[in-house]
Amino acid sequence: MLRAPGPQVLLSTASVYPESTATAFEIAARLGYDGVEVMVWTDPVSQDVEALRGLADYHAMPIRAVHAPCLLITQRVWSTDPWVKLQRARAAAETLGASTVVVHPPFRWQRQYARDFVEGIWRMADETDVRFAVENMYPWRYRDREMLAYAPEWDVTKDDYRHFTIDLSHTATARTDTLAMVDRMGDRLGHVHMADGKGSAKDEHLVPGRGDQPCAELLRRLSDSGYEGHVVIEVNTRRAMSSAEREADLAEALAFTRLHLSAAAAERPDAGAGLADGGGTGRGVRRA
Repeated sequence: MLRAPGPQVLLSTASVYPESTATAFEIAARLGYDGVEVMVWTDPVSQDVEALRGLADYHAMPIRAVHAPCLLITQRVWSTDPWVKLQRARAAAETLGASTVVVHPPFRWQRQYARDFVEGIWRMADETDVRFAVENMYPWRYRDREMLAYAPEWDVTKDDYRHFTIDLSHTATARTDTLAMVDRMGDRLGHVHMADGKGSAKDEHLVPGRGDQPCAELLRRLSDSGYEGHVVIEVNTRRAMSSAEREADLAEALAFTRLHLSAAAAERPDAGAGLADGGGTGRGVRRA
């Protein structure tokens, strides 16, 4: 199996929905992923640290990242208090040996949480070695109307965070320039959700290579730059007609990602570090 010498490629457990978290570990192991990112959602196993540790041990599939429960359907998972959710995500990551907690910016109607979010994320990041990587989102659209659903911003580069997650399905939905956003993130880019999109108003999460996002170019840039974060396959397989078709999509996504990471490494074996150091602090631009 082709393996790139650079970043590890993980499978998000969200990628097997509507199948279970446990199924994601099984598929990740069978296909040869380097580990998993656990999406904490309504599946009870995703919320149970001991159950997750058991799955990781059984499948020899390490948990490298935890996605905090930030979705509309997870508003009551791990408390209704968003800060408690993040505290529990951090504790889970520490217990499971994961290096990263992925978090979305608040919804606008979470007013107090939104007001305190930027400084609160800094405080939490100061208390742990786990990285809080804040993920870019997008405006919500309906016909010709646009709703700004996230605060302080869906474009997280407009605020000051220690680490960022770039999601290429979200850049497609936002209809923003992906590589320009990556440039703004600079060495604070600590985590990548690899997916694709065609600019639909819906968050598509296509298999990379099936949309119009610069997936291959970004992977090559990551490899060239000495990026030390993770690349996570987070795709939508809900339309798969069978488990075999779902697994084929996830195998294709893994092969695409490894191909472009390894191609860049082969072409430029002495490429220097630059774009992102997954272990860096990124403190240089923090606001006073």
